[in-house]
Amino acid sequence: MKIWDKSTEDFLYRYLNNTSPTGFESSGQKIWLEYVKSYINEWSQDNYGTAYGTINPGQKFSVVIEAHADEISWFVNYISDEGFISVIRNGGSDHIIATSKWVNIHTTQGVVKGVFGWPAIHVRKGKDSNLSPTLENIFVDVGAKDRAEVLKMGIHIGNVITFNDQLGEINGKWFAGRALDNRVGGFAIAQVARLLKKNKKKLPYTLHIVNAVQEEIGLRGAQMIAHRLNPNIAIVTDVCHDTSTPLLKPKRDGDTQCGDGPVLTYAPSVHYNVLNKVIEVAERQKIPFQRSASSRSTGTDTDAFAYCRDGIPSVLISLPLRYMHTTVEMAHKDDINHLVDLMYYTLLDISPDMSLTYL
Repeated sequence: MKIWDKSTEDFLYRYLNNTSPTGFESSGQKIWLEYVKSYINEWSQDNYGTAYGTINPGQKFSVVIEAHADEISWFVNYISDEGFISVIRNGGSDHIIATSKWVNIHTTQGVVKGVFGWPAIHVRKGKDSNLSPTLENIFVDVGAKDRAEVLKMGIHIGNVITFNDQLGEINGKWFAGRALDNRVGGFAIAQVARLLKKNKKKLPYTLHIVNAVQEEIGLRGAQMIAHRLNPNIAIVTDVCHDTSTPLLKPKRDGDTQCGDGPVLTYAPSVHYNVLNKVIEVAERQKIPFQRSASSRSTGTDTDAFAYCRDGIPSVLISLPLRYMHTTVEMAHKDDINHLVDLMYYTLLDISPDMSLTYL
């Protein structure tokens, strides 16, 4: 189904280029809500900022489609007498890619620009010839002469630091940038809401379109919102790895790649009645898909929904992604199309009398 036009691309770029670090997602949530408000009946939020729109409220049976809104980042952890800033992670940030990157330090006085500095190759000699970035030796330089000048800029312990990289396109087929994990999922569920409205579809149940916070530190937002909404079914979308690129091992990491369609996961937290429904829809609608397996947990918000209260039958539909948790995450446009289609047609095929028991 066609999802791309100027308005959808404008939304994607505005949403992806905004910063929404874990615990500080409000600016991104405002952009997302502004977009989906035209396609829903009502919206709400919880105490920590998870936002959700509701279609056809008040029905006994309810379904959630969910993505997470937060991106990995850093915290200011220490400011040296010389004015250099040491950091700790906020989520799964990768110290290996940090050096020589521009950063934004978010303060109450506005954004302060800085860089992750690194000594030149010419001076890395002797025992330092193989020096590699670690969490202990990376640092941010904001051009200050000392600690006092850093403090005058409004920077203090606990300020959030994000990378400056923006969304772009590669070869006409790919999007690349930071935070596709998983704001591209937030984009996708917003498109599902748009298509339901555009095509005047009347669902026989209540649908909640959920953009959850704090996934990157342990599925925290999903835990809270699952308990609040307690839906009958949860359809979660996140990203997984394209294992066709160098340095990954399909035999170990799973055999999935960008361009071959969204990925359906087999795992204890995945409810097989719901999974089989998604597979039936994919095959009937001729939507390409791939399969993966998780031996214990999926590591996604699926687990939070599945094990909430008495158990919420849940399924995971993932978008294959290259170079996860870097500033050049890559997603194939065809996969985004097929992800939206699969969620959309699955929602049209779900009914309140669907069997959700194994026996």
